[in-house]
Amino acid sequence: MALTMLNELLAEDPSPPVLLYQVSKTAKLDTLNYQSRFMQSVFAHFPEILFIHRTYNPMGKVLYTFLVDGPRVQLEAPLARAVYFAIPAKEDAEGLAQMFQVFKKCNPAWERICTILADPCFLPMPTLAMEFPAAEVLPSAFHICKFLQGKFYQLSLEQPVEQVLLTSLRSTMCSATASNLRKLYALLINYIPPDQLPKLHSYWLLNDRIWLAHRWRSRAESSRYFQGLEVTTRILSQFFGTTPSVEQGMTSLLRYMQQNSGDEAGFSLGLSPQDSCSASDISPQIPKVEQLVEACIQHSLSTICTAPAAQLCLGELAVVQKSVHLIGSGSEKVNIQILEDTHRVQPQPPASCSCYFNQAFRLPCRHILAMLSARCQVLQPNMLPPQWTAGRAAKLNDILGSKWSETLDKHLAVALLTEEVGQLLQHCSQEEFQRRYSTLRELADSWIGPYEQVQL
Repeated sequence: MALTMLNELLAEDPSPPVLLYQVSKTAKLDTLNYQSRFMQSVFAHFPEILFIHRTYNPMGKVLYTFLVDGPRVQLEAPLARAVYFAIPAKEDAEGLAQMFQVFKKCNPAWERICTILADPCFLPMPTLAMEFPAAEVLPSAFHICKFLQGKFYQLSLEQPVEQVLLTSLRSTMCSATASNLRKLYALLINYIPPDQLPKLHSYWLLNDRIWLAHRWRSRAESSRYFQGLEVTTRILSQFFGTTPSVEQGMTSLLRYMQQNSGDEAGFSLGLSPQDSCSASDISPQIPKVEQLVEACIQHSLSTICTAPAAQLCLGELAVVQKSVHLIGSGSEKVNIQILEDTHRVQPQPPASCSCYFNQAFRLPCRHILAMLSARCQVLQPNMLPPQWTAGRAAKLNDILGSKWSETLDKHLAVALLTEEVGQLLQHCSQEEFQRRYSTLRELADSWIGPYEQVQL
């Protein structure tokens, strides 16, 4: 039935795509290769750099997504740079070789591929080199970033150490100079336990050839690049990685692409995104499944909370709906990142977060709501303190005034200032560090007194 739906969906396409699939003896999808005419046209225009991403499915299948990359590619919408989808029968040398061979038959421009960017944890690299002999195969900066980020969460480091490493990682990825890479490498040597260090493959940071393929981007371009890939990979996981049925997952993914093909008109006319649409037109679209989840969260907020509390929380939810949220799960805690703002969420009821909003008001903040959205869950009554449940406080002032604490306000301000000073000390030359540190040392001694040992 799912394959019938897939065929019916593709029949609606005005320009028939290339769809090749094989069904196993159990009537399950065994292999699949898909490319629309638009995707084929995009690859023909930008074949020089190919980016390959893998998405796992609960049924054990893996979706390979091929995307174009490089300075000439200006397509910004989610999945606009995707040029090929493939599900191999097996992830062995033979299955992958067949997948690449079908891709080459559908795309004569493959001979112009100069560089292939792939997940460095992708083991059958020799198969790539054999099928694309003229191309250089390199680990991608995006996959290295995601790998290190996941390892930092898994190690359950102390929060200040984890925050330092994550901040340095983000800064380095957006400005991958040799100096910044060496600084990040030194941080790993200093902070990661020696027995865990080999698992991080820190030598990737010292391989300058990897970063030359990424270094041409400015800081702003790098930020948009990582954010765009994060949205793309999240959508792939949303449809293919969380749906038990492979066929249903692919149907949902392709339907989403048909409904969100915002870059096609501009590309077919040979225009850049700036010429063909405004920034609001190419902003990442939220998948329909996620819209339903967030609608349920809105309903639960309105039902469980008092009207003023719901009003504040809905404002936080609006930030989530316009942002990218990343989740790395540990055993007891969940790390939530919205754009550049990272906080620690405790999901067990009553849910708590390290951010100012939750600490001050004890209401579900944007980070808690992002966690609920990603887990396809809604707010539960036991996640909310009793004083903010429906039928209690009636005025917004009750919420804004009751939890304000001068001590808490000072504590959060000091914590923010400490973090900013720490970052300024970390990301500077050795000479500048000594000058700043000496100044800070003099200020501490003159204020508190040298007779007390003050740790900076």
